[in-house]
Amino acid sequence: MPTQEKIFITGLPRTGTTSICSAMLQLGYKVAHTSYTNAAFEQAQVIADAPIFCDFEMLANTYTNAKFIHLTRDLELWLPSIKQLLNRMHRNVTRTDGGFNPTLKRCYQNVFNPLTQENINSDEFLTNIYVNHQQRVEHCFNDNHQRLLTINIAKEESYNRLLDFLNIPSKGSIGFERVNVGGKITYWNSIKHPNKVDANLKVKS
Repeated sequence: MPTQEKIFITGLPRTGTTSICSAMLQLGYKVAHTSYTNAAFEQAQVIADAPIFCDFEMLANTYTNAKFIHLTRDLELWLPSIKQLLNRMHRNVTRTDGGFNPTLKRCYQNVFNPLTQENINSDEFLTNIYVNHQQRVEHCFNDNHQRLLTINIAKEESYNRLLDFLNIPSKGSIGFERVNVGGKITYWNSIKHPNKVDANLKVKS
């Protein structure tokens, strides 16, 4: 039976957050790929993307028994993927008259700051963002390594390392499913699963 303790995914967008969230659903966890309400945050056992990749240091101090999974990806694969995503999102992330959810906007604006068209098309800028984020994660858990697992889901051994980290026996698992290939980012929306937690979940009155 999955632990009731929180598990936070600290990987940046386009590092495999949807793949690991899908895997965690299959392992029996209640999962929110993003969490925009208190109800969603409280109900989900596993939370990724926004606000986690921005707020993980605060969460590490608040949820002292939580585990953290950091996702990495080869830069030559991450750079074109994140460029495509940020270019697609840029207008709705930066506009002041609506656009995306305020939590998502805050996280992208803070982590990819300054979020200009020039910067999001710059390999140097994005590489620095990636490296700085990795260093933040490592520093956060420098004195408590057992709370953190760092994996690249493209690596064959990564799934079994995840199971070990979660104290789940391996049963001939086949690894992570590759989703959102070719720049598509809609796979999570298509998933129908009883353990999937809506990012905008509201408390029933």
